[in-house]
Amino acid sequence: MTDCAVDVYRLRAIIGTNRCIQKETQEETEGARISTHANGHIRNIGIFAHVDAGKTTLSEQLLLHAGAIRETGSVDTGTAHTDTLPVERRRGISVKATCVRISWKDTEINLIDTPGHVDFSAEVERSLWALDAAVLVLCGVEGVQPQTEVLFAVLKEQKIPTILFINKMDREGADVQRIVHQINNRLTANAALLNDTDALAEAVCSTDDELLERFLAGESFDETFLHSKTAELTKQGQIYPILTGSALRDLGIEPLLNAIVSCLPAPVKSGEELCGVVFAAEQDRVLGRGVWVRLYSGHMENRMPVTLPAGVDPLTGEEKTVQQKVTQIRDVDGTAVGKMQAGEIGIVYGLGDVRIGQVLGNDVLLPRRVEPGRLRTPLITVQVIPENPDDMQALRTACETLSGEDPLLQARYVRSLNEQHMNVMGTIQLEILAELLKTRFDLNVLFSKPAVLYRETIAETTSGYVAYTMPKPCWAIMEFVIEPAPRGSGVTFESRVPVREILARYQHQVEQALPLALAQGRLGWPVTDVKITLVGGNHHQFHTHPLDFIVATPMGIQDGLRRGGSVLLEPILEIRFHIPQECVGRVMSDVVAMRGEVQDSAFDGERSILTALVPVQTSLDYASTLASVTGGRGTMSIRLHSYRDCPLELGATAKRRSVDPLDTSRYILAARSALEGGIFDVE
Repeated sequence: MTDCAVDVYRLRAIIGTNRCIQKETQEETEGARISTHANGHIRNIGIFAHVDAGKTTLSEQLLLHAGAIRETGSVDTGTAHTDTLPVERRRGISVKATCVRISWKDTEINLIDTPGHVDFSAEVERSLWALDAAVLVLCGVEGVQPQTEVLFAVLKEQKIPTILFINKMDREGADVQRIVHQINNRLTANAALLNDTDALAEAVCSTDDELLERFLAGESFDETFLHSKTAELTKQGQIYPILTGSALRDLGIEPLLNAIVSCLPAPVKSGEELCGVVFAAEQDRVLGRGVWVRLYSGHMENRMPVTLPAGVDPLTGEEKTVQQKVTQIRDVDGTAVGKMQAGEIGIVYGLGDVRIGQVLGNDVLLPRRVEPGRLRTPLITVQVIPENPDDMQALRTACETLSGEDPLLQARYVRSLNEQHMNVMGTIQLEILAELLKTRFDLNVLFSKPAVLYRETIAETTSGYVAYTMPKPCWAIMEFVIEPAPRGSGVTFESRVPVREILARYQHQVEQALPLALAQGRLGWPVTDVKITLVGGNHHQFHTHPLDFIVATPMGIQDGLRRGGSVLLEPILEIRFHIPQECVGRVMSDVVAMRGEVQDSAFDGERSILTALVPVQTSLDYASTLASVTGGRGTMSIRLHSYRDCPLELGATAKRRSVDPLDTSRYILAARSALEGGIFDVE
């Protein structure tokens, strides 16, 4: 045997041995993982905070103490391990939620570090779909800040057990008792310091009448009982333990880890039927699009088929489905594991363009639903303009990719105008989008001046009529009654037409076509707050084409909107100002100047709190004005309050993105051409 042959045999032996070792290691890892989960030793935790409360620094310390890293990174130097994007490292700001895994006291903790800036609330919102419990971080100096209140309200609403951690206790001006007082007044009375026996006893006993009677009678409770009861009640979401420390100085980290393990719940055990939710997406150069999935029930494994929705059949109104086959599953560390169990978080490849928020399997088993825009919804839109006009096609693809990762961006290309548009939260998000387009897609872009996203409604009750009978073959005749509806009621539809006159499947088509018909009203904005009733019409036994009613619906609706007149609706923000008392008069004057109105005012012993309703259009740049007026001491939190009537001269119209259905000849030609491609899109 030659030396070469010997080497080949040796190489084969080495490869075979390595494969055996890898297989044994994978089996051992899988076995340990299943054992850990079977014993309930897993936690899925989100870390939330107002911007600059030290949340990312805290995450670094948790990683260090758990042995996941050898030394902590820093936000300031761009070395934080949970800030993985280049733009995050350069700017020292978290843009995307990041999931990392650590182990503490035989418990596996999936830690989701979320952005603190309100412009990235969508990332925070999607994280709520994946977790079982939370740590809400507060600054020991600033205390309860506007975004803290917003986050806590959502966590409480969703019944998510939460630990409060007061950070930055090493800073000058930090005051535990002051912050606890703020927590009790602004967030919840059922919160107490974990190391304050008296306060903890009061919080625990307030949840039980018998314990309360014993407490009021002067009975004392030992520390072991109180901590055991606190853990039980925290898991039920009845009380909120408070811990303190300093992530920067490595203080209070291990007590927090202990509390996460003892006071926050493990995933609830469920059956074998599949139930999971897609809460984020990313792109892999080799495997393609991967989606982050939290599994609540059942399991997933490589080569497993998953049934996904594929739209609505326009002929029957029934939901169409498609099967996708899982090609690979990775854990949160990026390791290929091939399988996921209930309670786990992982990255799944092979599900195609499945949308963010999609429930996999039986949605009845999903413990909670967080509607998109619950924390904050985009209220402004911009045109994205490539510096090189030849890059428009690449820009379209890039924007679609980013919109797939963040559906609230609602990227849309207007074919008739050759324009790319996106919805955004604010100016910080615009800066980040510009960097992402440059670093990920090598595209230099400019943005148009942000424009407010208005809506419109009908001015008075009217009727709309369409007789789509030419050019043959076609036949769809309809009459609608369109009525104004109360503000905030949205769109409702009903049909009073017998199925002998318009078949049931055609009436399904009418309802399915309404979003398209109402996407732009006569002022160019989405139409809302209307009641639409189909009151008459007919189909033809021989001449009606299967999709005629989809083509005809926008013509009939737009005819009614033209007859009934249009009312412009502008978005109104509820703004809470936390300001020094001496600035109250100036801010009140500014609110009036912005066409707003002060709803309430209060003084919490430290700052004045003003609540006002202000139009988005007049308050776009007020954050910088407030900082100047208050010397940086004022803050404001915002949420969408409602839409209200706005004189057209104070608002704006929007350019039509598609052929006007009232331009009958051009519209029918465009609609028929689109239908030949299988997609009704006339933009």
